Amino acid sequence: MELNKEIIKAIIKDESRVKFDSAIEEKYQSDTLGRLKGHASALIFVKSTEEISGLLHYAYENNIPVTPRGVGTNLVGSTVPVEGGIIIDLSQMNHILEIDQETMTITVEPGILLSHLQSELATIGLFYPPDPGEKESTIGGNISTNAGGMRAVKYGVTRDYVKGLEVILADGRILNIGGKNIKDASGLSLTNLVVGSEGTLCIISKCLLKLIPAPEKTVSAIIPYQDLEAGIGSVLKILQADAHPTAVEFISRKVVSLGEEFTRISYPRQDAGSYILVTFDGHKEEIEHNTKRVKELAIKTGALDFIALTDEEAADIWKVRGALVKAVEAKSEQEPVDIVVPINKSAEFISFVNQLEEETGLQIVSFGHAGDGNVHLCVVRGTRDAAAWNEVLQVNMKQIYEKAYELGGLVSGEHGIGLTKRNYFFAGTPAINIEVMNSIKASLDHHFILNNKKSYLTGRGEN
Repeated sequence: MELNKEIIKAIIKDESRVKFDSAIEEKYQSDTLGRLKGHASALIFVKSTEEISGLLHYAYENNIPVTPRGVGTNLVGSTVPVEGGIIIDLSQMNHILEIDQETMTITVEPGILLSHLQSELATIGLFYPPDPGEKESTIGGNISTNAGGMRAVKYGVTRDYVKGLEVILADGRILNIGGKNIKDASGLSLTNLVVGSEGTLCIISKCLLKLIPAPEKTVSAIIPYQDLEAGIGSVLKILQADAHPTAVEFISRKVVSLGEEFTRISYPRQDAGSYILVTFDGHKEEIEHNTKRVKELAIKTGALDFIALTDEEAADIWKVRGALVKAVEAKSEQEPVDIVVPINKSAEFISFVNQLEEETGLQIVSFGHAGDGNVHLCVVRGTRDAAAWNEVLQVNMKQIYEKAYELGGLVSGEHGIGLTKRNYFFAGTPAINIEVMNSIKASLDHHFILNNKKSYLTGRGEN
């Protein structure tokens, strides 16, 4: 159906926040990688719950597809408007609405950047633990994908810090769920249903988040190993040592080299084949005890060294870790992957990936969150033409995902399913699970206008 531009203008009133057709820049019709492209008839920068409600009511009544969007850092195509219609951009809803120090909560709009939230809280001694690699992502986007990040091993993921939400349903009705209470056994947890739903069930307009006191001190160390298998193999012993690391990351030397070139920062012990990065936080005495314990374990499990880092050195080391996807992308187009497997299967999964790389000649860069089994892969295109790249990618990714499922893993730990992982998700998920998910969708969005044909959705109105 053709949009009624006058109705949209009447809802928004500020024409500078509305773009139609050819006036919509391409970047708003894709994700951060820019390879998947959609087409929308309207791009609208909303600033209030009432504007979102009005737009959704109009879209629902007229069966117009809607794609919610933050700042577009998604890696799997969740922000691509595949069915046309309206893009609702929430990046200008970026304010802190309340900090309640008595209940240790903060209420924010969904467009606030993670980096802004963290920096503001640091000034008052409070802490929001979720720490995905992309710090310029929005909180609404983090909630929509249940973002994890490097601190998940100690603190958990985004879901663990979402206490309540204000959301707008597909038909424009406003729903408040959750709250500041510590306990809740009152009916279904609708908040948890929304977290990780990738914009398919509703649009988030306010976020009530749990906070904790900021740790007194943070210390990082780098542990070099001869090879990646040895490094990952030591992680279970570190996790079982009751040393409470905040983060445990693994990186192979070959991907560190790309990160070094990209950032112009060098890692120590360049004779290593891999590195385990660990961070501890808390009180000074606690950190000293835990660092000593992990150092002893690391040396016993074959580490080449244990290098405690100054704050400045740690910032550089983690800067390289945070830039790895961009470092690979600067060299070649690549397919970013974030498979999760049980932590005791991480070494076996990485070994399989390395063997596949050797057998096929397809470059596969490995790194990730060793502490929670979330393995990140960058599958590199190199000089292959489009046809060859598509063929080799599909064949090898099928094997990689099948191996992950065989080990009890899942298709995504924190990026979501979006568009790019749908086939692999459907191949490894029981049909009844897909049916139930689509039934829930249909009960909340009977016309399937919100982010249709993304993630678990099989199609408009189809179950």
